[in-house]
Amino acid sequence: MSTFIRELEETGRALYDKIQPIPYIREKMYSVDREFIEVGMERRDEHDHDSWRTLGSYHDIFPVEKRNPRIQIIEGDPGYGKSTLALQMVYDWCNKVSDSPFSGPDILICLNLRQLKGITSIAQAIKQFSLPLDSELEQDDVEQLIRRKQKKNILVIFDAYDEYPDQHNKGNFVMQILSGKILCHVNILLTTRSSCIPPGLGAQTGRVRLTGFDDAAQERYIRKVVTGDDEESVKKILDQLNINPTLGVLCRAPLFSVMYAHLTHKGSMLHEISSVTEFFGHMISCFLSHAQNKLPGANESPENQQTHADTHAALDKLAFEALTSKMQQLVWDRTFFVGELGEDFYKLYVGVGILVEEKETYIPAPGKVPQDKTVVRFYHKLFGEWYAAYHLIECVKSRSYSFPENISLYDLKFLFMFACGLDQPGGLQVIKLLGEMEDGETSVVLCAPQLKEWSHDIQTTVRGIVSKKVMIPRYDSRLRQRSTIQLLELASQHEIPISEVRLVHSFSSVGPDSLSLVLHSGLCLPPLSSLQELVIATEDGREVIVDEWTGILDYAEQCQLLKRLRLAYCLLPWMDSFPISLDNVKGMIF
Repeated sequence: MSTFIRELEETGRALYDKIQPIPYIREKMYSVDREFIEVGMERRDEHDHDSWRTLGSYHDIFPVEKRNPRIQIIEGDPGYGKSTLALQMVYDWCNKVSDSPFSGPDILICLNLRQLKGITSIAQAIKQFSLPLDSELEQDDVEQLIRRKQKKNILVIFDAYDEYPDQHNKGNFVMQILSGKILCHVNILLTTRSSCIPPGLGAQTGRVRLTGFDDAAQERYIRKVVTGDDEESVKKILDQLNINPTLGVLCRAPLFSVMYAHLTHKGSMLHEISSVTEFFGHMISCFLSHAQNKLPGANESPENQQTHADTHAALDKLAFEALTSKMQQLVWDRTFFVGELGEDFYKLYVGVGILVEEKETYIPAPGKVPQDKTVVRFYHKLFGEWYAAYHLIECVKSRSYSFPENISLYDLKFLFMFACGLDQPGGLQVIKLLGEMEDGETSVVLCAPQLKEWSHDIQTTVRGIVSKKVMIPRYDSRLRQRSTIQLLELASQHEIPISEVRLVHSFSSVGPDSLSLVLHSGLCLPPLSSLQELVIATEDGREVIVDEWTGILDYAEQCQLLKRLRLAYCLLPWMDSFPISLDNVKGMIF
């Protein structure tokens, strides 16, 4: 057992000791504890699954004061730090960090599910990916060690379930463990996108979702990793965030925040960015510009040359086909990939860091000697969605085109957003197709603000959305809330009647001079001139004080077509406490 634990620690250190915040900055590799900043997180109430409460720290995921669910799900949108959090847990265990509950398990195993294509047992996965190549432990030894029930405190981290290539194969070993058919004594922590929760989990499964960086976390990261105590540099980076609301929303996602901080510190000006597409495009341009200055031969193959453009199109197609397949597997054999794209293009994109090489050990056949091969993947799945968006634009130029049957609207929301921001005519067609799909309205809400101009067709689509109830719930991500607000503002500017806006547990306070309603996320809903009904559903039993109620009424007066204002689940002040008359709010019904 001691050999097994020692080798798990050795492999764990290799995992957490090579964090790369910016893909092309190879000279700066960090240990995860050097870069890690806690993100906001919430735990789902075990009795009321619609309620979530804030956690103070990742240490609280497994609170010591009560019996915990055997399975904990850590969920979050792309770029919210799920894998980084998993590596920090590995760090805590390997280094026996005294105040961390993750130093407590006798055995901690972290497996990246993206790598486990064709793996049929957890013992095989551990042998191939969690032990040194020269380990003398055999697969059977591993099987016996993890099945010893006297070693009760075993934690297995399954990272990136949303990228698990075998998740659709019935009876895969991961689902056997999650369903309790095997290894019932082992505790499981699984990370995944919010849109890809494993099916069939018990009601007692713990759920924790990551909510991203707040202002304080952003500043802590900047000081800890980027600038140190250089106050002028800290101010420069934070000022751009404060003057640009789009950047402020995007950088709640740690992936975007980290790249923004490093790029801005290096002199890249991002204050005029107005959409997620512009931000990501600027980031890619910085990567390629760096390559042309640093990498041998990069200037001989610039982005604008026709050969490079043709190869770019081939990469776009590979990414799109992978993302829209049933398994969404963005990993390719290096030999195949180079054959499709060419050696020069491949070296450029690996050098830039957009593509990443990995060694993969596989067993060619039962009883055969394990062999290594090199595979290639995108630095992050979002990069795959960026390149796939170019191919989607080409596809929708054919008026007869329809989305692939297996396409996931929510899981690939950035693919659609990028496509709408990259090409106005193509984006209009994408939104038209989304609007015709069941549950496509959510995607339209996210995508419409990416467009530079609104055509008559888009106005018709938006008119259909805002003619029904528009919800802004507290559990929506800041990006979704921001997109919804932008859509409502644009509808109001185009004098499109907005039937009803409902704030579900998301209302926090009234902004200065009653010029907005402030949400718990920090975002603000401005007065909407075409809004007809506003519903503010607060937390049960919340007491609305006189000043707050007056501010809500003042806000309502600025919504010129408002006919109805409703507050739900809250306690209003006594009527004779009102400092203003309800007559000031024209046409209002309570």
